[in-house]
Amino acid sequence: MSHPLLRRRGLYAITNGPRSDLLVAVQTALEGGATLVQYRDKTDDHKRRLYEATTLSKLCARFDVPLIVNDDIGLARTSGAAGVHLGEHDLSIAQARAALGDDAIVGVSCYDSLQRARDAAAAGANYLAFGAFFPSPTKRQAHRATPDLLRAARALGKPLVAIGGVTPDNGRSLVAAGADFLAAISAVFDAPDIGATTGRFTDLFDATESIR
Repeated sequence: MSHPLLRRRGLYAITNGPRSDLLVAVQTALEGGATLVQYRDKTDDHKRRLYEATTLSKLCARFDVPLIVNDDIGLARTSGAAGVHLGEHDLSIAQARAALGDDAIVGVSCYDSLQRARDAAAAGANYLAFGAFFPSPTKRQAHRATPDLLRAARALGKPLVAIGGVTPDNGRSLVAAGADFLAAISAVFDAPDIGATTGRFTDLFDATESIR
């Protein structure tokens, strides 16, 4: 069963800060139909990051959309975010649960590994992210995943995220293979028209279909 905050399939918009128009850009993506947002900022400007994550948490709540914080469990807790996304070298799911509680969303990067996905699902991850499916301008040396991996992962019973070079033009095949969310960074936040691009991602999904 899916986490109740992950009930709607769609675009998983991941920020590409720092940027001066971050809040406006995210609001535009939300207005365009993004169903999940991740705050991703790898800098060490703790004051700014806390302000932005806290403000984004409140903004996303207005749209009934969860905010996920990339990597930083402490920031997720202090900002009031809905959860955290963990990569290969981050803290464990158990540590995230201990800090954030049982109701938090904990997502995990599984790259191109079905076994990592099995382990994460067994440990209580709320969603499983695979990729990169296409060449990614954000992570040029990323693992490469295939649609067959999504098909196999459906048996794990968790929402699936496809990431890595995903655009409105190539994302339909990933939705057909079983992706519940298409995650995008530059395809959304570097787009000339964020709202229109978000709408094109949203159109790849059946708006009436919820995650099973």
